[in-house]
Amino acid sequence: MRTCREIGIQVLTLYAFSTENWLRPQHEVKALMRLLEEYLRSELPELLETGIRLTTIGDMEALKEPIKSALQETMTKTAHNQDMTLNLALSYGGRDEIIAAFKKMVLDIQAGNLSLQGISKDIFPDYLYTAGLPDPDLLIRTSGEYRISNFLLWQSAYTEFYFTDVLWPDFDRDELFKAIAEYQRRERRFGLTSDQVHGGQRT
Repeated sequence: MRTCREIGIQVLTLYAFSTENWLRPQHEVKALMRLLEEYLRSELPELLETGIRLTTIGDMEALKEPIKSALQETMTKTAHNQDMTLNLALSYGGRDEIIAAFKKMVLDIQAGNLSLQGISKDIFPDYLYTAGLPDPDLLIRTSGEYRISNFLLWQSAYTEFYFTDVLWPDFDRDELFKAIAEYQRRERRFGLTSDQVHGGQRT
């Protein structure tokens, strides 16, 4: 988080807890939630000092007290910060997000606020948890796993993927710079040809 802010990254989303993680042993779930609460309480002063806004995506209703209160307090107090957005994916699943978005669209159709003809790939993101946030440019997957584990399925359609064997606790500033350096070497075409991207001039 500190490094991303220093180098000017505007939005950092961390997959902190998935919907599937609820199936882990209860003592582990409780320990993770306790760590989250401790983080929120201890890091709030730094978030305020450095201008970082905290947001969340996922099913917040699945969270219990005192986590919900700590989250709400932190989001409220940092709501006006503008230097960077730290977005925590909590009780989050990409498939669940798409289903939730679909349900909201159906309600809007029933209320007369949306027509079937009005449904498009341009408005669908407005119904996702990430409404108002840009799609990710880079997705980093640690621990030697070659899957994205139900993370930002819609949003990552044109995201660059970086896989590393480094375990998450060991993924430090230097490892982040390695990922960014690899990202900078790639050509993002979004379905176009290299000639189109470079205006007819290959580089």
